[in-house]
Amino acid sequence: MNKDVDSTSSLQVAELLSRGVEKVIPRELAEKKLRSGEKLRVYFGVDPTGAKLHLGHSVPLRKLKAFVDAGHEVIFLVGSFTAMIGDPSGRDIMRIPLTREEVESNLKTYKEQAGKILDLSKIEVRYNHEWLDTLGFKDIVDLASNFTAQQMLQRDMFDKRIKEGIPIALHEFLYPLMVGYDSVVLDVDCELGGSDQEFNMLAGRTLQSAYKKRDKFILTTKLIEGTDGRKMSKTYNNAIYLEDEAGDMYGKVMSVNDDLTKTYLENFTDLDMNEVEEILKLHPKEAKMRLAFEITKLYHGEEKAKEAQENFAETFSKGGIPADIKIVKADKDTPLVDIFLEQGLVASKTEFNRLNDEGAIKEIESGVYRVGKHRFLRIEWQD
Repeated sequence: MNKDVDSTSSLQVAELLSRGVEKVIPRELAEKKLRSGEKLRVYFGVDPTGAKLHLGHSVPLRKLKAFVDAGHEVIFLVGSFTAMIGDPSGRDIMRIPLTREEVESNLKTYKEQAGKILDLSKIEVRYNHEWLDTLGFKDIVDLASNFTAQQMLQRDMFDKRIKEGIPIALHEFLYPLMVGYDSVVLDVDCELGGSDQEFNMLAGRTLQSAYKKRDKFILTTKLIEGTDGRKMSKTYNNAIYLEDEAGDMYGKVMSVNDDLTKTYLENFTDLDMNEVEEILKLHPKEAKMRLAFEITKLYHGEEKAKEAQENFAETFSKGGIPADIKIVKADKDTPLVDIFLEQGLVASKTEFNRLNDEGAIKEIESGVYRVGKHRFLRIEWQD
């Protein structure tokens, strides 16, 4: 390893191993390596199974950036092979395999959005089809010999699917082997990823030991709740996307529960944690407005963040309508629920009915609808 990283201070180590972090395994190894002054090889792997990134995805990307800023050798691994198989982590049902063309299409937009956080020119970008495409059956058997069926079946999602009689395909057992083999090929000191990836990352640690590679520690980042208190996900229609317009981003952040303000400040902003503690002493609304401003500024710049904040204050302090309200045209016979579904204001007809029953959907003036406190839509009805 190269010795061109200054010996990391205790405070820097603590920041790398704590901010936005769920677990470090084994912690003693991580602290030893980080304090050694060696340039560590660190990687984060992602399967581009979708085209849109939300703030939840930004947590491991921001941690990767922290390692770049600390002077370490960082690898951004694209699961160009594994994305076609599909990660079973956290899944109640089997994933539908993707084609290479679908993966490549998703990857293009993924890299554009990841570039909002990472300077991709400063890191090494690799693709795991480079080595997984070439594995023979004997290689796969050798990989599989390092694990037992019991280990695989102990995974939460597999145990649940067995109890519920939901099929588990054999290739799903191979997924941890494939991503584990990524660690062997890359020969890394650290792998980071979301906490739902712990099993897969530990599989890589096992394989690095079996193949006599470096001793790797893993760092899992936190999974963050979205605007409705559930894990941020496109499925739940509760995500704040990196490509959201400034006004939408600001408004969505303001709509999250006050209890999440500290979590969002820690995980989604560049503010020093001492400053975070000062912000949290403010009135909850003021603290959240600062949070929304900081997040919007990161992705849209200070000027647009100020505009979003002013527009929010004008709209919600005085009961007005956002200046940048989205306008759609629709046939007068189109059911309102269908328009809301198409525009992403609700995730399902069930959610529409629930919000309507709660009085959370209101027509505040002709053709202008408010959903909850912060989502607006103007519909120009056509004959």
